[in-house]
Amino acid sequence: MPQRADTLDLETLELRPGEGKTLDANVRIEPLALGGQPYAVESNEVETRLDVSRTLSGYALRLRFDAPLRGACMLCVADARAVVGVDAREIDQPGEGEELHSPYLEDGTLELAGWARDALVLALPTKVLCREDCRGLCGVCGADLNQIGAGEHHHEEGPDPRWAKLGELKLR
Repeated sequence: MPQRADTLDLETLELRPGEGKTLDANVRIEPLALGGQPYAVESNEVETRLDVSRTLSGYALRLRFDAPLRGACMLCVADARAVVGVDAREIDQPGEGEELHSPYLEDGTLELAGWARDALVLALPTKVLCREDCRGLCGVCGADLNQIGAGEHHHEEGPDPRWAKLGELKLR
């Protein structure tokens, strides 16, 4: 079972340039807020795989994990669950002609929890849904359209009163 690690001192790996190592670690991911709704990773931890490669003057890093996310459906507000796959890369190459610096690596210490959370946010789908065919809520009355048959929900069709003034325009 992987150990819990929110930070990792890369210098303790004692890698020489050209060498690499793969590490498994459980990383805590703080809950997120999307569109004002809270979303959290189940058990607040994910099992990650971290590939660390030493370059001449820095590191090349790859982080992979699957995050089981839970929160409200973005269309009907019912309970939603999604598994988000994350595959993120970072390079820290100080002092070269074109200096590359990872914001997650400082003095040889990798901020693994911060990187994992940011990578999860970037990998999120555009909508977290309770199911693929979620029909959402009615824009007029707020009824859950998933619980009503497709042809059963109707409202009186009439002009939208917000557009009434446009009817007074005289166009030539």
